[in-house]
Amino acid sequence: MNPCELTASVTAAANAIACELSNDELTLLAAVLVQLGDTLATIAVQREICDSGK
Repeated sequence: MNPCELTASVTAAANAIACELSNDELTLLAAVLVQLGDTLATIAVQREICDSGK
């Protein structure tokens, strides 16, 4: 999948999800997904640091 296809897919998913949720539910889901992304990024960096020390 190229970058344009990826962003188009993410946008389509966001629109589909947003149509089914209230504003409060959408706000909560957005916050949860931001936290998920941040946590995954932290794990990836920690793995890189641990792997570079070998």
